Amino acid sequence: MKIPFIDAQDSEVSKAIHGEEEREKEGLELIPSENYVSKAVHEALGSVMTNKYSEGYPGARYYGGQMYTDIVENIARDRAKQLFNCKFANVQPLSGAPANVATYFALLQPGDTVLGMDLSHGGHLTHGHPVTYLTKIFKFVRYKMKDTATGEIDYDEMLEVAKREKPKIVLAGYSAYSRELDYAKISAIAKEVGAVSMMDAAHIAGLIAGKAHKNPFDFGIDIVTTTTHKTLRGPRGGMILTRDNEEIAKKIDKSIFPGFQGGPHMHQIAGKAVAFGEALHPSFQVYATQILKNAKAMEAVFARENVRMIAGGTSNHLILADVFGSLGVTGADAERVLDEVGITLNKNAIADDVRKPMDPSGIRFGTPAITTRKFTEKECARVAELMIETLRNKDNTDMKTKIRAEIKEMALAFPIPESFV
Repeated sequence: MKIPFIDAQDSEVSKAIHGEEEREKEGLELIPSENYVSKAVHEALGSVMTNKYSEGYPGARYYGGQMYTDIVENIARDRAKQLFNCKFANVQPLSGAPANVATYFALLQPGDTVLGMDLSHGGHLTHGHPVTYLTKIFKFVRYKMKDTATGEIDYDEMLEVAKREKPKIVLAGYSAYSRELDYAKISAIAKEVGAVSMMDAAHIAGLIAGKAHKNPFDFGIDIVTTTTHKTLRGPRGGMILTRDNEEIAKKIDKSIFPGFQGGPHMHQIAGKAVAFGEALHPSFQVYATQILKNAKAMEAVFARENVRMIAGGTSNHLILADVFGSLGVTGADAERVLDEVGITLNKNAIADDVRKPMDPSGIRFGTPAITTRKFTEKECARVAELMIETLRNKDNTDMKTKIRAEIKEMALAFPIPESFV
């Protein structure tokens, strides 16, 4: 990638950027929350849109000179509504966590209750983990899987907790859960207790947009929050979608601005608009479907090699594997050793993990980024084999050198595309 002005002006930053480019080029990205963006999105992110302050919304800004920023934000909103079949979209959240926090502040009063998935069973920090400041303001209660061998959610328990705790929001969504949720049941539970139903779709938004997964709005979910990167393959950012309730949508808009954020990042919104256009292209549905096929190919190898997977495998883009229980390697060691051979993933706690979060029993990995590179089931199965071979030979330098060479050869044979349409 040519960055002539940085190369000439700032050698320290230039060296780091070129180093990251080489790392991505020669290695395989398996972190399920990461992906690559097109050159078109890169151009939007580096455009003059970064110069403009645009507090407010199209047609109602607090500064002048908004004729082109309004155009871009309206394009992003319209494309988002088309992708997810909803009536309202706010594309200003800076990322997924701010989108969740702003939604809470739009709908809740201090002390109100949210019912969400337990972090240890796949939830997210912003769903009420005690380390977050959110828990100082709102009350969070949790539900879990009924069976960690299958991933089945205990919807009976969810209903019981909802009846007892009277949450104002019933929250679906996750960061380390490998099955699909029953949105109809979640929506029904929310309605029974007079709550709003909300889905944090950050991880699977691209699967929904690409029609490889069910759309929560089709089953009565009121609000969907999401990041715009990950499976959606756009710039880092967030978004809040409302199915059809204008009152809720207006509260969310006011919560984002002026309640929570100042001026939106217009270069980021321009990148979102470009990425949403790419996701509307028919090829994106092929991509989303292939993500699932590739994950199943990796699942098959881990099952064959008797490596335990939480929820028994995957129905989406990621796998959570118990490498400590199956291979005697901690999640932290697995992350480090696999990084040495050019495979990037993350250590992750497993359900009811007895180990500490920074040195857990599991690893989390997925297929969005390598699918962008045109990997199919064959290549993904081979990557899974190399992962297990590496972990079984974590102290064998010669073996790791050999595997590193194969990973690099594979990566170079599947270059990161510049265009997706």
